[in-house]
Amino acid sequence: MTVPLPTEKTRWRCTLCGNLTRFDVTRSSKVVEYVHLDLAGEPTVEEREVLSETIESVRCRWCNAVDQVELVDRPGSGS
Repeated sequence: MTVPLPTEKTRWRCTLCGNLTRFDVTRSSKVVEYVHLDLAGEPTVEEREVLSETIESVRCRWCNAVDQVELVDRPGSGS
């Protein structure tokens, strides 16, 4: 089950314990990065373009429930 990302008007909420703030998110992404190596060979990512991203699961940090997260309105969002 994929979980939608929160928006400016929504946020995540655990349906079991009510947690609104702490989650472990497992995601898969496909990115293109511009990596700059300094003269010592240390890499620095200077640009990152996300081509695709999928949230595979969201686990509540409070009660360890997996995939029990829903989107709810943020306070003052007017929805």
